[in-house]
Amino acid sequence: MSSAPKTLNANEQEQLLKVLQRKDPGYRHTRKELRNYLMACLMLEAGLRVGEVVALKMSHLYFNGRPVQSLVLTEDITKNHVERIVPISGRLRAALVEYLENSERLKSARSWELVFAPIGPQRSLTTRQVERVIRKAGMKALGRPVHPHMLRHTFATKLMRVTDMRTVQELLGHCKITSTEIYTHPNEDDKKKAIDELDSAVNGFV
Repeated sequence: MSSAPKTLNANEQEQLLKVLQRKDPGYRHTRKELRNYLMACLMLEAGLRVGEVVALKMSHLYFNGRPVQSLVLTEDITKNHVERIVPISGRLRAALVEYLENSERLKSARSWELVFAPIGPQRSLTTRQVERVIRKAGMKALGRPVHPHMLRHTFATKLMRVTDMRTVQELLGHCKITSTEIYTHPNEDDKKKAIDELDSAVNGFV
């Protein structure tokens, strides 16, 4: 029997993102901070695997100097080599715009160049480096380590609350529906909502 995957609740998500992108008045973010925030958004807002994040090219995220309307994750970067399309959320779009505006390299980059390339257009970050970024942010924000796959799990769990399993399967790129079924398990937010609604119902009869 499969157990529910580890996820972040709504408050924890905001705390993690707040650590990655400070909102202090007058604070000027570094390119690295904007990069780290964007990577987290790609996993939390679009469900990308960490291996897909580091493989992203300019053509996956931008077209004519603007964010794409939907991420077309081509078969050359997906885990199962099956293309999938994920529409972009408002928060992810804003992160894409800010990152491009603050990166001189990306402004002149060609479509085939890697987005997260610290040294040259053809050498991206490693998955281990991204894992360290998210782990460190988790320790600072929540007092415990957070693995990138927890962000993908969180994205999937949120989706399951608002749409059908077949749609979630498509957005995650699962070949088998059984891989998606693990997200039908209730999480802590679901349990709290159930108790809150029970309290409201009981009080309504008092």
